[in-house]
Amino acid sequence: MSNLRIGIPSKGRLADASAELLKEAGLRFRRQDRSLFAKVKEMPIDICFLRTDDIPVLCAEGAIDLGITGGDLIIEAEVEVEHRLALGLGGCRLAICVPDDSSYQTAKDLNGTRIATSFPNVTRQFLASHGADCHTVKLTGSVEVMIALGVADGIVDLVETGSTLAANRLRVLDTIGSYETELIQNKSVGDTELADRIVRRIEGVVIARSYSLLEYNVAEDNLAKVEALTPGYSSPTVNKLERAGWFAVRAMVPRKEVIDIMEKLEAAGAEAILETTIQNCRL
Repeated sequence: MSNLRIGIPSKGRLADASAELLKEAGLRFRRQDRSLFAKVKEMPIDICFLRTDDIPVLCAEGAIDLGITGGDLIIEAEVEVEHRLALGLGGCRLAICVPDDSSYQTAKDLNGTRIATSFPNVTRQFLASHGADCHTVKLTGSVEVMIALGVADGIVDLVETGSTLAANRLRVLDTIGSYETELIQNKSVGDTELADRIVRRIEGVVIARSYSLLEYNVAEDNLAKVEALTPGYSSPTVNKLERAGWFAVRAMVPRKEVIDIMEKLEAAGAEAILETTIQNCRL
């Protein structure tokens, strides 16, 4: 049986993030210069470095078994792949944007206009569902300037902070969808056992990145109150201390809520509150 192939972006921020994710999941490899392949040490796996927008198609066609790419690109490719895992990377939204001073109020108002975008399939489907028949101008580069150049009346593009829109005097008319980076799989992958093993490893890293471990001491009278603040992934770990009437508590909490929870724990009588970063986990 041939090696399992995992496709990841060859360049850009997502390339670095994808490589780091795999390495944290225990896949050790090194890319030589601009090589298209790298072998994983001690495992029958090849890493393939590909264009991000090619990964959905190559995964669907069986050239790779697993792939890391943007959810927006998966939808745009209109291919059949298995969605294995959301990775919590590169969150963004795909939006219809028009000039600040335009009279357009809804997507339907764009009927008969020209829309510049790198996502023609998604754009046509969304506008058609809102009763707008538009001419889409497919572009692979920056589309924000296309209205100023007279190429289009509006654009469909990924929006993060909105600062680029403001600089080009554009506003969001409607949002098509929100997307993040995903791990996808070919529906006819050969070594399903190995594929599942890799997905499980990556899942452990993704979950670990989302949680921290909080440890603290608390008097018995306040135990029920603090347990309600830190219910843990399933339940907290509670152990008696040598100090009479006191307990040590350990619980996983969402990392984005850590500071707020620590303040509430302190107000509820908890002491010696410590946060520990979780590198990996199995839940």
